[in-house]
Amino acid sequence: MLETSPPDIFDCQTCGACCAYSADWPRFSLETDEEIARIPEKFIAADESGMRFEAGRCLALTGELGKHVGCGVYADRPHVCRTCMPGDPECRIARQALGMPVDDLPDFEGMNEE
Repeated sequence: MLETSPPDIFDCQTCGACCAYSADWPRFSLETDEEIARIPEKFIAADESGMRFEAGRCLALTGELGKHVGCGVYADRPHVCRTCMPGDPECRIARQALGMPVDDLPDFEGMNEE
């Protein structure tokens, strides 16, 4: 699987929908205590179940949705963030929920056939 998406496939840094989809996501699931400890406390939800979500987005998300975004904890982001890929079902759900087009997304199934 791709850890980042090359711009010729789809530039996730012009989107950010997955980081603004729901306060219930991203949640910690497979992270070790050591991995969570690398994330600055200000980005972790008060109940320590995942990333802090404020003003309709993950607090670690920087920039403007749909234009240019980045992740303040990219190297230490939760596993759920690492597995969300451009064009996968979660990506499509998040983009549609935020009113973003899905027609320009890559064919996720086709990317995994190699």
